[in-house]
Amino acid sequence: MAQQEQNNQQSSMIQQALLEYKEGLGHFTEKIPNIARKYNAFTEACFAKGAVSQKEKQMIALGVSVFSQDEYCIIYHTKGCLDQGCTEKEILEIIGVTAAFGGGAAMSQAVTLVQEAIQEFQGSKQAH
Repeated sequence: MAQQEQNNQQSSMIQQALLEYKEGLGHFTEKIPNIARKYNAFTEACFAKGAVSQKEKQMIALGVSVFSQDEYCIIYHTKGCLDQGCTEKEILEIIGVTAAFGGGAAMSQAVTLVQEAIQEFQGSKQAH
């Protein structure tokens, strides 16, 4: 029972972080819509399919997010990787490469937040 409760807390933390990000972005967009629109257009263009696939772009973004210790982006791009068809093994290899540059700080994010996000998002896909 304690394990289930811990899983529910992790699940709600991941979902809460995504909600906070979306709400924050919405607030930012309300306050300075011109900049927000241009930023959103820029990032959409960056993540559009091109010579590099959308899957590969999400993989790169996850590595950069882990290296920079940006927890919101770690969660967001872990979900992006899964949505683009990455396997757990591919995600863990991305983290391994990131840890080669980011050391223990990158590895600590990999063995905690990334794993929690993978479990959360894979679990929510299986529930549907």
